[in-house]
Amino acid sequence: MNANEINFAYRVRHALNENLDRLPTATVDRLAAARQAALSRKKPDSPRRIHASRPVFAGAAGGYFSSGRLSWLARMGVALPIAFAIAGVIGIYQVEKQEHIKELAEIDSMVLVDELPLDAYLDHGFNAYLSNQAE
Repeated sequence: MNANEINFAYRVRHALNENLDRLPTATVDRLAAARQAALSRKKPDSPRRIHASRPVFAGAAGGYFSSGRLSWLARMGVALPIAFAIAGVIGIYQVEKQEHIKELAEIDSMVLVDELPLDAYLDHGFNAYLSNQAE
């Protein structure tokens, strides 16, 4: 039964209980007989407990993965993507670091090749000029 059917059943029961004193005796007897017939056709309750032969935790895969035979495969299924992600981040960091070193080396070589007055090195705008030239 879904929630709408259960709510409907509760409303009907509530309405019948409110007007129980006003119902004719024949109607009350018929309702009692219908209730008895419905209860006699009800299926017996099934047991709610299930025996677990070994502990099972949420998220544990069934079959081969939880038996221990291939549990290393399940662990590698998590460890390998993490290892690849870490290696990728380290690789990107190294490439960016090398690019930064190349840019600084290019700026240094441009400064060493050009003949500039000493006052140019003290000017703050000169640093901005050098960074614009490197791009």
